[in-house]
Amino acid sequence: MAKRARRPRSAVLTALTAIVLVYSLIPPAWLVINATKTQDGLFTSFGLWFDDGRFALWENVRETLTYDDGIFLRWLGNTVLYVIAGAGGATFLAVLAGYGLAKFDFPGRRAVFATVIGAVAVPGTALAVPTFLMFSRMGLTNTPWSVIVPSLITPFGLYLMWTFAAEAIPDEILEAARVDGAGESRTFFTICVPMLAPGIVTVLLFSMVATWNNYFLPLIMLKDPDWYPLTLGLNAWNEQAATAGGTAVFHLVITGSLLTILPLLAAFLLLQRYWQSGLAAGSVKQ
Repeated sequence: MAKRARRPRSAVLTALTAIVLVYSLIPPAWLVINATKTQDGLFTSFGLWFDDGRFALWENVRETLTYDDGIFLRWLGNTVLYVIAGAGGATFLAVLAGYGLAKFDFPGRRAVFATVIGAVAVPGTALAVPTFLMFSRMGLTNTPWSVIVPSLITPFGLYLMWTFAAEAIPDEILEAARVDGAGESRTFFTICVPMLAPGIVTVLLFSMVATWNNYFLPLIMLKDPDWYPLTLGLNAWNEQAATAGGTAVFHLVITGSLLTILPLLAAFLLLQRYWQSGLAAGSVKQ
């Protein structure tokens, strides 16, 4: 029986990987540990170890969900709304546009490609003020639409779906479907969408994270705390200590931050299998 070849190992690479791992785990570890402390315990105990006096995680969670008439749950609902409408819509539009640009030839296709590449290079913050002025003239500021509509445009997601669709869907499959009499809509939804699943999940997760963590756009668009997302709401709690007569609730800010990352963690764990199914796509020469 032939011996199995051993993979080469690099001590330097292993050490660098360990450093990156530790660097990545320290922030969530700090968050979990400090979410178990009371307001006083945050300042009387070591930051990377538990408070010997009291384990207050469940109390902090309960207080976070009920503080200020349960406004945290309102912010959570707003964030979910922005993610479903904004990130979901952005993914849907990116898939449709990317597939069309990859598999259909039409006049101006090169110009569209150049426009998409240029849009990828433009940071979102550069467009925030012009977007605010435009929405202000339309009377849409301080409404959910002022956050949802700008989130529907994702040049990077469009470019990603464009390049992925070009490689993942063979032209022969489309020609065979058309010969069999399938319409373009049926071909797309029944044949192409399953083949595009890894790319769709990638764009969806990128859009979800961007919308879930979006801070600057809601900051300039929203004034009513009832429409705040979690990022803006937690920042408002954090700034209470600096206002006259404000109450410091740093333990609630930390606990709320911990609760905020749990849905994203669950989404990555649930959708990672779709990533794995497409990692080798195009790696074997036909």
